[in-house]
Amino acid sequence: MGIRVLIADDSSLARELISALLSTDKELIIAGEAQNGLEAVEKARELKPDIITMDVEMPVMNGLEAIERIMATNACPILVVTTRADANTAYAAISKGALDLVVKPDVNLEGAYEFIQKIKMLSKIKVITHLSGKRAVNQEKKVKTTIPAGAAASRIVAIASSTGGPEALSVILSGLPSSFPCPIVIAQHNSDGFIPGMVEWLKRVSKIAIKVAEEGEPLLPATAYVSPSERHMEITERRRVAFQERHPKDIYRPSCDLLLSSVARVYQSKAIGVILTGMGSDGARGMREIKSAGGTTMAQDEKTCIVYGMPKVAIESGCIDRILSLEEISGELAMVVARGAGEAAGPR
Repeated sequence: MGIRVLIADDSSLARELISALLSTDKELIIAGEAQNGLEAVEKARELKPDIITMDVEMPVMNGLEAIERIMATNACPILVVTTRADANTAYAAISKGALDLVVKPDVNLEGAYEFIQKIKMLSKIKVITHLSGKRAVNQEKKVKTTIPAGAAASRIVAIASSTGGPEALSVILSGLPSSFPCPIVIAQHNSDGFIPGMVEWLKRVSKIAIKVAEEGEPLLPATAYVSPSERHMEITERRRVAFQERHPKDIYRPSCDLLLSSVARVYQSKAIGVILTGMGSDGARGMREIKSAGGTTMAQDEKTCIVYGMPKVAIESGCIDRILSLEEISGELAMVVARGAGEAAGPR
């Protein structure tokens, strides 16, 4: 039996395009189409598809409300398919329970293949009912840690994430105090043009400053710098942001390995690496380099990952000090910083 897809989009042209792309793969079956959010909710209940592609801006009921209703009553993997102009709103859909987002697919073989592979991968994820207030409950469980002034002025946190990463980042960043004394650098795999929208969305839940990284800027404490997807980010010996041009054949955008490796080289034992949910192996090499340099390494556990790919590769390589649930990571970061630099850590 194939993978049954429900396509929800108010544009008949967009529905036809998505249907045509998916129909090129024999494993994918178009279970139905919906022209608005309300129809998507009804068809999700009737058809019980394996995955739904959901636009955000739709009449009668928009995609955000439709996602919230579907995830509360008939939980199903949902992939947001939208335009760059909808980036900010699209990330709000992640908080409602959608798994990931992509730009409305271009009509070319390369774009079609990537889109189809994402559909297949997400359709296999076992989602659970996503109720309002879930994040607030998780925040109450976070460990509250007092961080002494000046405890980690020379340290840095480097985070690698991919599929499921935006929601994971929102949980971690919202759990850090406004006085967090380290800079944070982030490589989150994403479609071109969507990082600014993600950053604006994350600002709403974070106590520390968050920004899209800029060439040559210095790294400040209590600030998270997110790499744009159009270029790869690294940290220089002067502890400033630098970019490398992306090669057309680069699989991951931006590269997690490049960022983590540069952090290991510059900060050595003062580096703290975190690898989160995502497909593939990007970030594992960088985590190994942080570990070899004497830094501290953490990985999200399988239970709380949307896709247990990147953390699994890193853990199996033997370079991870701490394996943590998503809700534990921010508290653990605060405790590591409070204990000071260079402390050896054993696996958990």
